[in-house]
Amino acid sequence: MLSTEHRNIMHQHFLFLDFMISQRSISLILESANIVEVIGEYVRLKRVGSNYAGLCPFHNEKTPSFNVSPSRGIYKCFGCGAAGNVSKFLMEHEHFSYPEALRYLAEKYRIEIEEIRTDKPEDKAGENLKESLMVANGFAQKFYSDILFHSDDGKAIGLSYFTERGFREDTIKKFQLGFAPKAEDAFYNEAKAKSYNEEILKSAGLITERGNRKVDFFRERVMFPIHNFSGRVIGFGGRILTHEKGVPKYINTPQTPIYDKSKTLYGIFFAKNSVRKNDECILVEGYTDVISLSQAGIENVVASSGTSLTAEQAKLIRRMTQNVTILYDGDSAGLKAALRGIDILLEEDLNVRVIALPEPEDPDSFVRTHGALALQEYIAKNKSDFILFKTKLLLCEIGNDPYKKAEAIKDIVTSIAIIPDAIKRSLLLKECSFLLSVDEQILISETNKIKRNKFSREANISSQEVILISHDAQPVHDQRTSDHQQNFELQERDIIRLLLEYGNELVEIEYEGGKKSEPVLKLILEDLQGITLENPLLNRILEEFAEGIKNEKIPDQNYFIHHPQKEICDLAIGLLYSPYEISPNWYTMHDIVVTDKRFIFRQDIRSSMSRFKLKRLLRMIDECQQKAKQAKDEEEIDRCLRKLHRYQVLKKELANDLGTVVLR
Repeated sequence: MLSTEHRNIMHQHFLFLDFMISQRSISLILESANIVEVIGEYVRLKRVGSNYAGLCPFHNEKTPSFNVSPSRGIYKCFGCGAAGNVSKFLMEHEHFSYPEALRYLAEKYRIEIEEIRTDKPEDKAGENLKESLMVANGFAQKFYSDILFHSDDGKAIGLSYFTERGFREDTIKKFQLGFAPKAEDAFYNEAKAKSYNEEILKSAGLITERGNRKVDFFRERVMFPIHNFSGRVIGFGGRILTHEKGVPKYINTPQTPIYDKSKTLYGIFFAKNSVRKNDECILVEGYTDVISLSQAGIENVVASSGTSLTAEQAKLIRRMTQNVTILYDGDSAGLKAALRGIDILLEEDLNVRVIALPEPEDPDSFVRTHGALALQEYIAKNKSDFILFKTKLLLCEIGNDPYKKAEAIKDIVTSIAIIPDAIKRSLLLKECSFLLSVDEQILISETNKIKRNKFSREANISSQEVILISHDAQPVHDQRTSDHQQNFELQERDIIRLLLEYGNELVEIEYEGGKKSEPVLKLILEDLQGITLENPLLNRILEEFAEGIKNEKIPDQNYFIHHPQKEICDLAIGLLYSPYEISPNWYTMHDIVVTDKRFIFRQDIRSSMSRFKLKRLLRMIDECQQKAKQAKDEEEIDRCLRKLHRYQVLKKELANDLGTVVLR
């Protein structure tokens, strides 16, 4: 198996050539990947029968509608419709390209990749760019770490700083810390010697231009690599150790296609398992706070890296837990400023608790001075609900000034109004009523007023959008035609569902010479001979099944779940996935036997095929009646009436077979 470094170098040298992963490797990767294990790193999943459920990572929801089927290797959200297999999840969630997703899975499950070089250059810039930036950042991290441990300046300046902060060597290596040398082009020269592309280095924010020269973006700084959820380096934070006037203490990688500060939490890769295990995320401000707490055994900690909290960061946390504890420095001025951004967390329906450390401590200094156990005890003893903490903090400042108190009450009620959960709001309003000595009903009225105003503003925006859309409105189609078309497509979808679910099942049929077994697929295709489905994607699946029969290699549902055409993959998953399953309690608790549909698939097929034929026949009757009305001579009318008679006889037979009364 190629080492990561070897693969990175190969990727760099052949950046603009097309390397394909062999089909054998793709099949092995997808067969080996455990979809519950992979998605479970990003979403808290709870077993529900034979499947798993959790909050969807692709849209904001309060009740889990995201389902994962380990038996089929697929996921589907019944809220927003997101669906796919394990590779698609990584592509959608981590913004990987398809090859990136496969490589990630191969590395996770230690599968050797067989690559095929086509020698056919293609324009894959968009697909390759993110992977190239990841590779460049990975090389930079190794460079900075090597400088830290093996250069004179690295050891004298960078390593000394980390050691003084109390970081052990194993911690430094775990977080892949480093040091950027003073020379303005040290990194650039090393990357150039290894044949790294200058444009990629520039796009990654690792080098910049000074006149006609290329220089390093980070110089003479201790380096904190920033990892994404999957553990790959996407950017850096650099801290200067001198006190130069006008030079910022910290600088970060500028925004790139793989790094956006507002969507990133420092330390999330190292914290995610502990966050889920403890069902709590501790939020701090800086890099060293995360590292110190993690080294002390408090691993469920991440940092906002000095930025105001964003909705994207809140969503990242909510995928792992609903409980957030924010650990603030003891500085009261900074504390007030920081509190203003927490409404974002409340809006995501997170349970927010706050702890203010005694001045002048910060999490890093507290744990170094007092130890991990003392910090854990302090957290447990001083943890307070955010709203109540904010109320007490503001009460300390207002004194007896009624105007300041009125402003404080509005500030507190505004935060409460943001909370989506009505029960939480009610309990907090009751508690605040007692603390503020204000009638609870007044607080409720003010909360409702804020919510109504917000709703009104949003409604006005929606109204404007509706007005704009109405100018381009299309003519309304006949409702009966629209419903008929929709119902007909439902029957087509059901036929393809049958092929996906039962296509390879064998059924015994009788013929003049005796009996023989045939796959369901062959029988359905013979029944549909000469028929083209109206939905082009459904018809494409039908054609691929027919091609499989012709080549004596019938595709199974797994083939369509991993189909290279995204639309077909999505359609197949949507047809196959059901949120329901038969509970064993029907028999064990109620003594009611419910037959699994897998054992009555013959009836399922017969019923679906008959309904499909009936819908098609009803359309033919409609068309024939229209032709009869428009006929210009008796002979044409007679032909139409004879056809109608045959159609009506067939309709009656199909209706009897289905036990259906057709009122037309």
